[in-house]
Amino acid sequence: MTFIDMLQGAAAQNDSMLCVGLDPEPDRFPAAMRGDARKIYDFCAAIVDATADLACAFKPQIAYFAAHRAEDQLERLVAHMRATAPHVPVVLDAKRGDIGSTAGQYAREAFERYGADAVTLSPFMGFDSIEPYLAYHGKGAFLLCRTSNPGGDDLQNQRLAGVDGQPLLYEHIARLAQGPWNTNGQLGLVVGATYPAEIERVRAIAPTLPLLIPGVGAQGGDAAATVRAGRREGGPILVNSSRAILYAADGDVFAAAARAAALATRDTLNAAARP
Repeated sequence: MTFIDMLQGAAAQNDSMLCVGLDPEPDRFPAAMRGDARKIYDFCAAIVDATADLACAFKPQIAYFAAHRAEDQLERLVAHMRATAPHVPVVLDAKRGDIGSTAGQYAREAFERYGADAVTLSPFMGFDSIEPYLAYHGKGAFLLCRTSNPGGDDLQNQRLAGVDGQPLLYEHIARLAQGPWNTNGQLGLVVGATYPAEIERVRAIAPTLPLLIPGVGAQGGDAAATVRAGRREGGPILVNSSRAILYAADGDVFAAAARAAALATRDTLNAAARP
């Protein structure tokens, strides 16, 4: 089953456009776990258990594991996701960007070591930095396009004088991903919820690509505006929320609170999709 098949299946089964981001910060864990990086798996597994029927995808951010020497816990977590929610795809948020044999090793890490169904990538070094990931049949690759951080303007919102029509850089990335780079139908784009007008522009350029949309929740992106801008028939969206779900409450009720926050976000997204 391809990543797109899994995404469509999970979205239908769980009636969801919500991607649950897993960015574990031990200093923010409940008191019984707080500050203990050995509890990263336990914390994240509890979140997965609480939201498995509400999410269209899970998105672990690799830096939050690697910084604590918790890569083995990430491997265990993905295995737990497979056992608990085998229909929900896993997007490894790695934002890799390198060429040749190095990109091949990063692809092996994402898809073989961690068993992810998709990965986030930086397209700055061009197609030969993306191509090794496309060798993994059925796996997905989300290219950074118009990101949610203010500094994205430094490059993404600049015009390309040497390209026909002088598009903005993010528009050019969207055209490449929708067109010549998408050799096997595996590409998607990352666009930030903090820029709904740009989401709409990306969707116009790339009508069929899946859009991974971070920035809802702690970063202040508007969930309803995000859905209106990005959701189209045949063009799926994964609206990510991380901290607003993970740290919805403290103490023994953290998983129940995470579920309540995920349910509320899912329902808000679904309401925005209705005519």
